[in-house]
Amino acid sequence: MEKYLSIVEKKRHLMYEEMREAAELLFSEQTNEEQIIQFLIALSNKGETSHEVAALAAVMKSYAMDLTPTSARYLDNCGTGGDGVNTFNISTTAAFVLAGAGVQVAKHGNRKISSAAGSQDVLDALGIHSDYQTDDMQRLLEQEGIAFLFAPAIHPKMKRIGAIRNKIGKPTIFNLVGPLTNPVSLETQFTGINRPDFIMEYASVLRMLGRERAIVVSGAGGMDEASLAGQNEFVLLDHGDLIPFSLTADDVGLEYAPLSAIKGGSAVENAATTRAILNGVRGPKFDTVVLNAGIGLFANGRVKTIQEGVKRASDSILSGRALEKLEAVVAFSETIRQKAVVQ
Repeated sequence: MEKYLSIVEKKRHLMYEEMREAAELLFSEQTNEEQIIQFLIALSNKGETSHEVAALAAVMKSYAMDLTPTSARYLDNCGTGGDGVNTFNISTTAAFVLAGAGVQVAKHGNRKISSAAGSQDVLDALGIHSDYQTDDMQRLLEQEGIAFLFAPAIHPKMKRIGAIRNKIGKPTIFNLVGPLTNPVSLETQFTGINRPDFIMEYASVLRMLGRERAIVVSGAGGMDEASLAGQNEFVLLDHGDLIPFSLTADDVGLEYAPLSAIKGGSAVENAATTRAILNGVRGPKFDTVVLNAGIGLFANGRVKTIQEGVKRASDSILSGRALEKLEAVVAFSETIRQKAVVQ
């Protein structure tokens, strides 16, 4: 690891094969923890490249548990996190809305690392535990068309890295890689990063990884989600083409709202927010969810425009279908828990 640490500390980018070798060392129990910390921080200070991100993603996915549900056009709407805005859990809430609108959602997620409440923390508070075996996740995907894939269960090699990331306490390349290592073969994806300068490179990584259609967003105000607070920057990957575009809330029939209007809190508070939105409580948080779910519908090819997607997302909530998906996943989770107790 010293060799690659020295290169990165000199602000030199690693070639794809160099990063693959460094990634293997990151996952090796023989590699000194302090060296891993220094390498991840140096990489962040230098600024990661698309080749470095793609190489780490390839190695990390090679160690993932196998999860191969029946063929479907699956979507992941997991963002990179680490934007420091401390919103409520937008993508987790939007996942239920997408599922209620007919999208097959395989959402990657984790506990809090660089946020106040990670997706799994909120799911726990909603009554959806993380103690699934991979066959449970696969059955839930096929039965309900939505499952939350708890990263530590999917990526056993990440246990040590997760503890190291907690020690670092700020975003690293693993934030960028997280959405790219879903064990389900994704044809479509909607993901966000808080770096507008990197969205084209990130979209090119998705192309390298074989996505047919995907959207990357860097939101107004530094969010890794689409925001109501100004102009959002996007890149659409469509069958190999990379198409940049931008939009504001007004462009899709929604109202401007500042970031302060969508602040989150603890896992319990954010879970209450998710339930309120899925029960149809209107306001900036509702609008933020339907904006992001609408973009997800567009990324998945379910609608021809994002504005149409926003309308479909609103209907998913107001019809009760999104809430039904939440309750179905809660019920499934409880069944798994009861079986574990009996055994």
